[in-house]
Amino acid sequence: MRIVGLASGMDIDALVKDLMKAERIPLDKMVQQKQIFEWQRDSYREINKLLDELDRLIFDGVYRLSNFRQKKVTSSDESAVVAKAINASANTSTAIEVQQLAKAATYSAATLNNFTSGARTLKFEVTDPGSTETREVTINIGENDTLDDVIYKINSSNLGVTGMKLKDSSGVERLVLTNNKTGEGGTIKAADSETFDFLQSLGFSLDDTTFNLIPETAGQNAKVKINGYETVQTSNTFTIAGIEYTIKNVTTSPVTISTSTDVDAILDTIVKFVNKYNEVIEKINGKLTEERFRNFPPLTDEQKEEMTEKQIELWEEKAKSGLLRGDAILTSGLNQMRLDLYSPVAGDALKGFKQLTDIGISTTANYLDRGKLTIDENKLREKIQENPEAIYKLFMSDGESYNDKGIARRLRDSLKGMMTKIKDKAGTSLSTNDQFTIGKNLKDLDNRINAFQDRLIQIESRYYRQFTAMEQAIQRANQQSAYLMQLFGGGA
Repeated sequence: MRIVGLASGMDIDALVKDLMKAERIPLDKMVQQKQIFEWQRDSYREINKLLDELDRLIFDGVYRLSNFRQKKVTSSDESAVVAKAINASANTSTAIEVQQLAKAATYSAATLNNFTSGARTLKFEVTDPGSTETREVTINIGENDTLDDVIYKINSSNLGVTGMKLKDSSGVERLVLTNNKTGEGGTIKAADSETFDFLQSLGFSLDDTTFNLIPETAGQNAKVKINGYETVQTSNTFTIAGIEYTIKNVTTSPVTISTSTDVDAILDTIVKFVNKYNEVIEKINGKLTEERFRNFPPLTDEQKEEMTEKQIELWEEKAKSGLLRGDAILTSGLNQMRLDLYSPVAGDALKGFKQLTDIGISTTANYLDRGKLTIDENKLREKIQENPEAIYKLFMSDGESYNDKGIARRLRDSLKGMMTKIKDKAGTSLSTNDQFTIGKNLKDLDNRINAFQDRLIQIESRYYRQFTAMEQAIQRANQQSAYLMQLFGGGA
């Protein structure tokens, strides 16, 4: 603890504090520069996040052929047959007649009165309907398990059935097992005598030779005619030529299933891409043209203490402005993205679909939009209806040369290159400062700040030593003056 100013009567602490303010000016500038670097780093990372979002949207949208093969499917009788497009390329009209629905096999116990608890291991060999592969299933029954516990374990196992207790028309409660899959040919076999005896004790019927459970109702395949051709299916839901059919009832006349291009769904995919692209270039252009307010440097801690939160917010809004103004990485990246979109795609197969303007997408008339896209929806709808796969190729054509690549492929390549450059400069949230340029600048500034803070401690100590020496000199002068006055007074 220092006690100074007793001899001089001066506020030494205040004097040293004022002197240190001047000495701290270089440190404040370094701290402010560090803050600028951190803001720049964060701005770059924000841009990279936006570019990554665009890249992901392209991959999930115009990058996928299935998005350009979306179909609307209609049924002339939805109570009998419904359908949806899975991967259908052409528009079709199909006549389907349902002759027989698929059913699952059921197995019924005669009575539940003979169930006795006790630990046992049930072993089965199971073949599903329509399959030739057999799997082994083991169910462990505990010493004190009830019948409900047994049913729960059956349902939770890989046996492939659902068990439940049901009362028949005479009021007798039975255990009924229903196969989880429809169709003919499935078998459930007791794999050992213990399992055979347990199932028989419950009243299930089993073949004495094969040990197979005998169904009360056998499994049944679905039988349908499609365009006059008869086919058998193990399930009431099946896929043919990219269309998934679900049959509900036997029909007396053919049901017509029609597919057409789902223009709205494909249009939505393209609109999402255009909107996201516009959002990205708008934000990047905003950063590139943002005004730089050099008279608003980052605030020091002392300055913040003298301001309200609103004042700090308004000040820092201007201090952060323009930190990426005219940035070379963003400028070159944006120029490349525009080139990717506007350059025609080569290939004879793309006649009439070589560039975005061919499908109704062009740049806005307002030059202040700096390359934002606009959509002529009527024209785009016409082109989607005309040839949706040609539009897909416009986005996704592949080739060795730049001109052979589709617009989305070019754009993703450019986005990845741009994101890599930004990462090299600003890193990611997982990067250490040694791994990117701004981080190295921050590390260098930290070292200089620490060294300067050590120097300030030495300077402050020197000031106090000097003022202490002054105090001591004043003290001695005061003592000498008092002594002389005492002498002069004594002489009188």
